[in-house]
Amino acid sequence: MAGAFVGAFGLLMLSAFTSVLAGGPLTTKRELVNAAYQAAVGECLNWEKADLSDAQKVDCSAAHKFEVTGTADITAAYPKEAPFPNAEAWAKIAQENCAQASTTYMGGKLDPKGKYGVSTLNPDEGRWSSGYRQLRCGLQVTAPSGAALPSFGSAKTQDQSAVYDPGVCVALAENNTVGDPIECAKPHAFEIVGVVQHPEGPFVALEAQDSAMSEKCAAIAAEYTGGADLKAKNLLVTWDTRAEESWAVGSRKANCKIGAVPQGNNLVAWEGSVRNPNGAPLTTANPPQTTSVRAQDEPTGAPLHSESGKQPSESGKPSDSDKPDKPSSSPPPSSTENR
Repeated sequence: MAGAFVGAFGLLMLSAFTSVLAGGPLTTKRELVNAAYQAAVGECLNWEKADLSDAQKVDCSAAHKFEVTGTADITAAYPKEAPFPNAEAWAKIAQENCAQASTTYMGGKLDPKGKYGVSTLNPDEGRWSSGYRQLRCGLQVTAPSGAALPSFGSAKTQDQSAVYDPGVCVALAENNTVGDPIECAKPHAFEIVGVVQHPEGPFVALEAQDSAMSEKCAAIAAEYTGGADLKAKNLLVTWDTRAEESWAVGSRKANCKIGAVPQGNNLVAWEGSVRNPNGAPLTTANPPQTTSVRAQDEPTGAPLHSESGKQPSESGKPSDSDKPDKPSSSPPPSSTENR
């Protein structure tokens, strides 16, 4: 959700988090009834164990980590004597066999920069050596490291915008990138303070989005922090925008967030939360759409929550470059507008 990374393939995102189904003899009862081998298109799966041995079908309205979009048999391309694929080969297999299935499943409307990535459930080496070549294609919400985040509701019915809930903090990862959700008490790049819903209708140019987000995020941040003096804390308000291809498939939400003043082009980690402890309860997804995940050994990858990653422009507003999203060099103007 990079060691792992999230890469774009045409109009699709392919998650580098390629889950491998639990191993063991094919004849054992536990493996024969593993839900991951029997899930049909449109069904959702959840699990807790890394090997997926506890995978179960769940209602898609409940927390889940995989929504099945199709199945594939790759026997023709990979006969029994074929060696077990490496990570690069698995990525190619997923693209060739599951990308189109997921696009079709979504009615052709899959946000290439949204929160859902195309992924597969693959056989492990034991099954592979026995000739098993069945794949389950699916969609997952993944963190930048590739770790699966909980998803609620069928992807078909959800806004695909890559946003986090207010109150979520995201780590500062390697190579000046934004990492996974993390406890705010730990060093992090941003604290999400709110989400702006853009109106329906034709695409709003990035400059106009910047103008609207600057005003709305300032008001949201003031409410979130209880009017704290962010400048005194060496912090500032920043935001995300939505690209035209995301807008075209219905993605209309964008994050407002607070980060430390950057040092040149480099993000700066900071600790703690700026939320007003006496403020009103946060409005989050029901249940919360994104929660902290276990820290990764190498939390690298493109920011999941930013549009495509943006450098700050000289005017202090995010620009549309292909680099990690960064805060503006000065806080946007304050506003009396409320969220």
